[in-house]
Amino acid sequence: MRKSALWCIPCAFFLVACVLNLIGCVQGTALAATVKPALLPLLAATTLAFLVGKDIPDWRPAGLLVAAQLFGCTGDVLLIPDGFFFFAGGMVAFLVGHICYMCLFGGQSWKGLSLWQWLIALVIMGAAVFGLVKLIGIEGALFWPMLVYGFGLMMLIFSALAGVLRMPRGNRATWWILLAGAFLFTFSDACIAMGTFGVMTFSLRHFVVMLTYLAAQSLLAVGGIRLILGK
Repeated sequence: MRKSALWCIPCAFFLVACVLNLIGCVQGTALAATVKPALLPLLAATTLAFLVGKDIPDWRPAGLLVAAQLFGCTGDVLLIPDGFFFFAGGMVAFLVGHICYMCLFGGQSWKGLSLWQWLIALVIMGAAVFGLVKLIGIEGALFWPMLVYGFGLMMLIFSALAGVLRMPRGNRATWWILLAGAFLFTFSDACIAMGTFGVMTFSLRHFVVMLTYLAAQSLLAVGGIRLILGK
């Protein structure tokens, strides 16, 4: 096998792990939790294996992408047990991952935004997050932390959306991929929140959460790699 195709090995393991996790979610067995900690490390290994050997002048963006994936793994592991501190720790880990994603592609999409554009965007995002948190019914000690986390998700969407709207037409495919990943991540987390706080429960909720989450992380990986390679 050529060196340039070595990324297929961790990618194959990642896909198998995804299938096993989703099967475990459908069956409601311990298989889902058993496989879950391996998902994002395998995606990070795929990312690194694909980028190794490429002509990349600056590896810091690649480091941010892998860091975001590994913080996602930390969040995955912390959310397996029940309990307030595990839930809060998982949200912090995911929030740090979102910040890594934003540092990766927000720096490009934000360039040239005026103060008024920022103010309008911040007001819209703040209102959207506040309305969603109130709609879900999050109150008490988790209200402000979830508000901050939700704002981080909105910033992730805004960073990708700014790229879609502001980049040259021929370079928008990467930003559409990133935007789809950000939206799916938000949908997955919204399902978790609505299930946790009793707003929405149905038999395949865990399957939907993991399916959209894995799709989101995969799309962010693809979009991030394309951005690093200048596509």
